[in-house]
Amino acid sequence: MRIEEIDKNFVMGSLEGRELLFRDCWASPFELNGLAFFSEEKEFCRLPIAKLASQNDGIRGLAWHTAGAQVRFRSDSGVVGLRCELRNKGGMTHMPLTGSSGFDLYIGEGSSKRFAKVCRPEWAQLEYSGLLYLGAGGVEQEFTINFPLYNGVKRVEIGLSPGANVSPPTAFAIEKPVLFYGSSITQGGCAGRPGTCYTQVLSRHLDFECLNYGFSGSARGELETAEIIAGLDLSCFVMDYDHNAPTADHLWKTHEPFFKFIRQRQPMLPVVLVSRPDWPWNVSPEGCIDRRKAVLTTYNNAVAAGDKNVYFVDGELMFAGIDSDSCTVDGCHPNDLGFYRMAQAVEPALRMALGLKA
Repeated sequence: MRIEEIDKNFVMGSLEGRELLFRDCWASPFELNGLAFFSEEKEFCRLPIAKLASQNDGIRGLAWHTAGAQVRFRSDSGVVGLRCELRNKGGMTHMPLTGSSGFDLYIGEGSSKRFAKVCRPEWAQLEYSGLLYLGAGGVEQEFTINFPLYNGVKRVEIGLSPGANVSPPTAFAIEKPVLFYGSSITQGGCAGRPGTCYTQVLSRHLDFECLNYGFSGSARGELETAEIIAGLDLSCFVMDYDHNAPTADHLWKTHEPFFKFIRQRQPMLPVVLVSRPDWPWNVSPEGCIDRRKAVLTTYNNAVAAGDKNVYFVDGELMFAGIDSDSCTVDGCHPNDLGFYRMAQAVEPALRMALGLKA
């Protein structure tokens, strides 16, 4: 009897004329990261299913987008293929399919990961497949595949050479995940591919599991979301929802209560507070100054109260310098240059929060 007749996780297929053995991305020894509740619920959802009803309409839908999710493994396979089924046909006018609905592959361990290839669907395609790596084989390497930023998945299968060895990945340098809560920018709009979103850049630089709670247009500092975040065991929490507060007044009313809700439940959790990066192009400088003041007030009040685990990152400085006007696709959402500069700006504070050397 053939193994694929016994175990459905071992199914032969071919890509570009090469025979591959396909396994579900969550099947051991693959390690699925970035989805805190998958091991319990077996759903590609960023939030617990039972808590979706308490969230706003936007978050209920966007929770199924797989921003931050990735599968990691070690193998001596000379070929790595992928086939998947997406939840939506996707497609936006200002974000490439490689970022919204594609997968990209990095090779290497820890902070030494390097980009290899990206695969993406054709326009309005729900099921697709592609080769992510083609090499000599026989030498064990570590592979990391990042999931789509602005789409969800129903099924993801990894294809390797028949007979290739597969083993679990090396452990992250940071033991517990870092969670980012914020806007469409936090979710990854409009990165060229999943690995260039600033949250994933930081995840590679500092070697931690990223929980991306960016909810496009929908992260408004609601305590129902804070309750989920406060219940997770984290290394650090990055609070970056300035952009989704519909007004500066809304930010003033929600920012400090959101922070305090989490702080009361996790008194020692390092928290990094971030203000919006895209001024002065998206709104008036005066509006940005008022919003930054709201975020900075939360920080100053915490410090004055004796909080030694809170940090502030000034968004105005993120795109500063030469070609600062080339950091977005539309005056708001970063391109890959903008995301890289965001990562550079946030990294020093995140290093301090995690107790790492500068």
